[in-house]
Amino acid sequence: MIDPEIKAKLSGYRQSIDNIDAALVHMLAERFRCTKAVGVLKATYDLPPADPAREEYQIARLRRLAQDAHLDPDFAEKFLNFIITEVIRHHEAIAAEQAAQVERQRLEAARLNEAKTRFDRLSNQLQTAQNDRKALGAFDYGALDGLKAALTTAQQE
Repeated sequence: MIDPEIKAKLSGYRQSIDNIDAALVHMLAERFRCTKAVGVLKATYDLPPADPAREEYQIARLRRLAQDAHLDPDFAEKFLNFIITEVIRHHEAIAAEQAAQVERQRLEAARLNEAKTRFDRLSNQLQTAQNDRKALGAFDYGALDGLKAALTTAQQE
């Protein structure tokens, strides 16, 4: 059995750790919200998902901060590299989605253009048929009926 005083201290530390973990999750969520906006901007302007110079600067900066905070700089670098890898993966996904969206729009425009071309062709055919019908409107259908009858009679003979 653990001494109640030690148990209380342990519980206090664990509560602080839980609070810090919650704060880290919220801070990472905010960080990824910002990096998502960066990813959209990069994809929109066809910029590469990774920025090695920026990453190198950030790693050196974080190592200095870690050292000042008495945190292992190697651990801090590994942590930042993990985050950077995830951010780049997100940026690549955003760029792929935007490229797919552009392709869908291109295909939709082509489909609409093809439909318009078919519509125009059918409209022209209809206009031609209407013009032909108007031209035939002056035709003597009575005479045609007489010719049909004569033809039928001729075939029967």
